[in-house]
Amino acid sequence: MNERSEQKMLIALSKGRVLKEALPLLEAAGLAPRQDMGASRSLIFDAALDGVRLLLLRGADVPTYVEFGAADMGIVGRDVLLEYGSGSFYEPLDLKTARCRMMTAKPAGASDEASTADDESGAAADGPRRLRVATKFVNVAKRHFAGQGRQIQLIPLGGALELAPAMGLADAIVDIVDTGGTLKANGLEPGEVIAHISSRVIVNKAAMKLKGELIAEILDRLEQVVPAE
Repeated sequence: MNERSEQKMLIALSKGRVLKEALPLLEAAGLAPRQDMGASRSLIFDAALDGVRLLLLRGADVPTYVEFGAADMGIVGRDVLLEYGSGSFYEPLDLKTARCRMMTAKPAGASDEASTADDESGAAADGPRRLRVATKFVNVAKRHFAGQGRQIQLIPLGGALELAPAMGLADAIVDIVDTGGTLKANGLEPGEVIAHISSRVIVNKAAMKLKGELIAEILDRLEQVVPAE
């Protein structure tokens, strides 16, 4: 038995849209799960390629599992990677699936600047207050507005970001936008594109050294089935 046949590989997959659009690629690459993921409560599945197992995780947890070696590889959205931070693992392949944009958005017709703040008595304060930005991508928002030299007040939210401006909680949001329909339905308009998002393959740095042959084979299989532009 050679070294390649003795290697084991654990690939962490993000649940949701990333998984849904990655499964056809895994199938085409000979890496599909041997059983229906949707019909099982299991979180670990054997793949069609011997020695490879697939692990289902929340998207935000995939980089952590890969960085610390609990998983050798992962498939996760670039939005998660931007928020998590780079340098802890390799990012060798863009799968070009689950595409969308990370953007700012604000109420339709609203100014890009915050209005003048009022003090507790209702009188205007000395100048404009900081722009209040609601998002779950706190690190991304900080870097984006800091790069513009703008001071903001961050309001961390886990979901329903489109409601924040309508309820007076925020002046703007930073969120993932696909068609823009949800923004429009909630009286918002898209602003600046912060990043173009798609699914990425990430690899643990130690695994790349220790299991390089198997990782190279998996990357080659996936690269051959990545959708054309």
